[in-house]
Amino acid sequence: MADAYIYDAVRLPRGRVRRTGGTLAELPPYELFGQLLTALEHRCCPPEVVDDVLVGVSTATGEQAGDIARAAQLWSGWPDSVPGGAVSRLCCSGLDAIESAAARVAAGFADVIVAGGVESMSRVPMLSDRPAIATDADLGERTGFVTIGVSADLTAAGYGIGRAELDSYAVASHRRAAASTVSRSVIPARKGGTVLLYADEGARPGAGTDEFGALPALFGEDAGWARVARRLPDAPRPAAGLHTLATAPQLADGASAVVIGNRAATDTLGRRPLAQIVGTAQTAVRSPLLTAPVTAARKALDRAGIRAADLDVAEVNESFAVTPLVLTRELGLDPARVNPNGGAVAVGHPLGATGGILIAQALDELARTDGEFALVTIPAALGLGAAMVLRRLH
Repeated sequence: MADAYIYDAVRLPRGRVRRTGGTLAELPPYELFGQLLTALEHRCCPPEVVDDVLVGVSTATGEQAGDIARAAQLWSGWPDSVPGGAVSRLCCSGLDAIESAAARVAAGFADVIVAGGVESMSRVPMLSDRPAIATDADLGERTGFVTIGVSADLTAAGYGIGRAELDSYAVASHRRAAASTVSRSVIPARKGGTVLLYADEGARPGAGTDEFGALPALFGEDAGWARVARRLPDAPRPAAGLHTLATAPQLADGASAVVIGNRAATDTLGRRPLAQIVGTAQTAVRSPLLTAPVTAARKALDRAGIRAADLDVAEVNESFAVTPLVLTRELGLDPARVNPNGGAVAVGHPLGATGGILIAQALDELARTDGEFALVTIPAALGLGAAMVLRRLH
């Protein structure tokens, strides 16, 4: 990956999904991502130099089906000559799109690609595509499929992580997110001339462990533990459910976009790159475990030629509170450098958009602290995980 650089990274603020309609619910997904294309055109990226647009989306149905990248590109007024395509790898979709773009640039097959992700969970709810893995009983039995929340409980039990530790982590995530300032990468979400949202919403600085500790567990006796026992007979099962609404990722709408180019793109775009992509990985573990971010992180670090101790920041998607706790333990990370501005349990996880969001946050944090190396990693259902290592250049 010696010649794949990030020239810019932008994202919309994460908007909460509510029963009465989320803050960004009136924006269709093509417009969520299209607003970022418009912003990039003004910031650094003339559309005519872009070889492709790749968009990750987890639930590719309804308004998010039919090549959402091309729809967004046409909505934004970019030239018809700019192609676009969609990538779907569940929660890893956005990071996969960005990694794919980086690989093409590094291989010399493209000079500049815009890649990122989008998810409107208000308009296209999770599992509304009715995937066979979740709806076909025979396939579910054959594969041992359970919801990712059961995977989170199972993983926490395997590491001896209890309810109190999970609740404490969620409180810290809310407080960090509430204390975080709006960064250079955040583009206000608009409807016409009206700004709908300036910053991520959902963080609660006053949240406490007493409040979170009183919440009921999400996953109980009927959550599929019989399937887990058949697939992983030696895995410890928690005596009671561990994760709650407070320690689960909040539903959110959002979009992210990253400009990736080779070294020659410095002249094309008229700016120096922000960072170099020095390591990537896609891995999988035996489902329903939720430990693939660990294997992906280790592989990406090896490919980058650095150690976990060299990291200045790690952005670990909070696909339930157990994920960053496990990665911190396994890699021996300083907890203060893991999600220093909070994460998904506080401000939401807009599925396909999250990969680019975490990259933007990592670059902002490296700039704020004058750091050099960042890790971004995400787990997904079915035992999947992805990771990327960035090296800040200036």
